[in-house]
This record gives sequence, C-alpha cells and structure tokens, in this order.
Amino acid sequence: MGVRIYTAKEVQKIYDSGMISYETHMLLRKHLKPGVSTLELDKIAKNFIESKGGKPAFLGLYGYPACLCTSVNDTVVHGLPKKSCILKEGDIISIDLGVVKDGFYSDTAWTWPIGEVSEAAKRLITVTQQCMFKGIQAAVPENRVGAIGEAVQKHAEAHGYGVVRQLVGHGVGKAMHEEPQVPNFGRRRDGIKIRPGMVLAIEPMINEGTYDVFTDDDKWTIRTKDGKLSAHFEHTVAVTVNGPMICTLPKGAEANVFELMAS
Repeated sequence: MGVRIYTAKEVQKIYDSGMISYETHMLLRKHLKPGVSTLELDKIAKNFIESKGGKPAFLGLYGYPACLCTSVNDTVVHGLPKKSCILKEGDIISIDLGVVKDGFYSDTAWTWPIGEVSEAAKRLITVTQQCMFKGIQAAVPENRVGAIGEAVQKHAEAHGYGVVRQLVGHGVGKAMHEEPQVPNFGRRRDGIKIRPGMVLAIEPMINEGTYDVFTDDDKWTIRTKDGKLSAHFEHTVAVTVNGPMICTLPKGAEANVFELMAS
C-alpha cells in the first residue's frame, strides 16, 4: 500500500476521532497525581473513549494488551499500564493513545509532569513539545518528509538532547500505521514530497542524554540506554493546500503542558 491521500470529508472523520483522543488526554491530566497507578489511567481512558462512541485503537493492535502506552521517566514509548506502577512526585509520564471511530484513526501523545518536577524535566518536556510543533510547521506541500525530521532534530540537538532513531512517525487514517515513515531526524531534501491530503502522525521522542534505546524483557517497554529521561509528543496532522491542520487539537489551540497543568 502506497501513501493514502484523504478527501476533506475523510479528514473531517479523522478530526472527529482526534477530538476524542484530545478529550481523553484532557481528562487524564486531571488524574495525574502522586499515588495513581498507570493501570487506573488505562481504565479511565478506555471507559471514556467507549462512552464517546470510539474504540481504543491500541488495544489488541499487534497483540498490545492495553488502551494506553504509559511511559514513565526513562521509558521512551510502549510502557505497559500496571497496577504496580504508581506515579510519584517528580515523575514525568508520556501517555500515547489512539482512537478509531467510524473506521478512521487518530494517534496522539503528551508528556506530563507529576506534581513538582525538576527544572531539567520541565526543560525536556518544553523542548520536546516545541520540536513537535516545529516538525508540524514543516508539513507543507512541496516540502519533503525529511524537512519534518530536520526541523525536529535541529531544535532538539541545539538544546543538547538525543533524537531517537529506532522509532519514527507515520501515516495514519484508515489504519493506525500507514506509509510514509516520518523520521524525527534527517535532511530536508530526503524522503517523498508532501502533498495535500496526506495525514501524518508527527511524534518526536527526545532523550535527555543519548538517543540509544533498548527493549525490556516484556518485549514492549522501550527505555533510554543511559537511564536518563525521555519525552514524547505526537499529533495527527492533515496536510492541506493552506498548510498543516492538527486533527488532535481543537482548532486554534496550542496550549503549553504547564499552562494546562495549572488550569
């Protein structure tokens, strides 16, 4: 299957799915306090998504056993929700989730502080969110996919961070993972040309230290090789003739994580 081009009506369906994803994140942030388990978060998300007429897109995907990926501190992605994983003051957590509604998928991730976190953790979260928006700004017709990766990589490395190489963004729409791959590193002249109607999951995974990662024995959890923190942000983005349209944020909203936590 090549790169799918979506019609305006199909993009609207992806947006409708994306609004459930966004609302799920906004609900979860209210529960992000010391003492909550990641399994509790998973149950809250599943119930809410289903109440909105959607289905958790990750549950059963490639055999994945949960609704959320809950990645704490040095976990980059694919952290399994567990009763035994209790959030504590000073942790950071990346929550990645997907929704399928009326046959259309959305995919989005946010990284949140738990209580008061270190200045180093705040900086990593802020820069990673900035990396995502810089990548989104590069998702315009006639650019190549490499322009997204170059924008992310330059901003991350300017702050001394490592950009994960082993995991990439992707197309999304009628399936959770579609072509093309969207690396978070590279050169603007690389990759296929971006065209109106493409829908991309743009998702920088940025490490405080080395970009090297490894997979735990559970075959899912991916961690930083040096044990330092990692952050992850992701939006589902439709490319239009007028530029990128974020399908997992309400129109006109680009709230900072720390503003949201304070609200």
